[in-house]
Amino acid sequence: MTTVHEAPPAAARPRPPAAPGGQDRRGRRLIRMTLAYVSLVAVAVLVLVPFAWMLSSSLKQDNEVFTIPIEWIPREFRWSNFVEIWDRIPMLTYLGNSAFLSVTITLLQVLTGSFAAYGFSKVRFPGRDALFLAYIGTIAVPWQAYMVPQYIMMQRAELTNTFWSIILLQAFGAFGVFLMRQYYMSIPDDLCEAARIDGLSEYGIYWRIMLPLSKPALASLALLTFVNTWNDYMGPFIYLTSNRLWTVQLGLRSFDGVYDAEYAMIMTGAVLSVLPILVVFLFGQRFFIRGIATSGLKG
Repeated sequence: MTTVHEAPPAAARPRPPAAPGGQDRRGRRLIRMTLAYVSLVAVAVLVLVPFAWMLSSSLKQDNEVFTIPIEWIPREFRWSNFVEIWDRIPMLTYLGNSAFLSVTITLLQVLTGSFAAYGFSKVRFPGRDALFLAYIGTIAVPWQAYMVPQYIMMQRAELTNTFWSIILLQAFGAFGVFLMRQYYMSIPDDLCEAARIDGLSEYGIYWRIMLPLSKPALASLALLTFVNTWNDYMGPFIYLTSNRLWTVQLGLRSFDGVYDAEYAMIMTGAVLSVLPILVVFLFGQRFFIRGIATSGLKG
């Protein structure tokens, strides 16, 4: 009679020794992750240092702003700077002008950029790709090259010293068309073909299908355009001469005198001008990151 030997349970079996190569790989991966996080923290600190200095300077007196070494914590917090600035200059008017131009130009660029991108990505016509490359090539032309011709055009149209000069010149942007086209290229063409078979016009496809599917890209373009318009200095400086039309970037020049400047007040105004951008970014951060990440999938 033969005896059947049962195999020992899995828990009782001796485990083979771990391969030394696996531990080395885990160690290298841990080192790479640690270095990556340390690098990201270092870059974040470098980016935030100017903002920390700006915020600290807005709570100081003028003679304390450029002290050496830098005093990151003011000796005496002058919260009165944030109250006094509203009486020194028409800050509310400047902020309102900046908000009006930023919102108007953002809406127009989102509309024109997405509409032109739909034509360049989903509508077939002769010379489409060549026209797109020529249009995108204008991004490489420096603004200083056509600054004077643009001003002459606006002057002859009698639009200088009006918001129309800024709005008309910035209502169209090649970068917005490029960004939206790259996103539209990731949307299958079969979707548009099915809509055409069902009798939907090109305008209907753009309005009912493309726009709802491109919310992340639209949010990215809107945020980039808003920030760029809000921070624009040279455009309003060239075309807007009346004080009642100045933006906040021009208004802060009031504290810059011939022989001296009120740097504490300038920093206070800079802090106030950053707050709207911070609020807009916090609300659109999720869509912005998704739009930037997916706008270059195809093209």
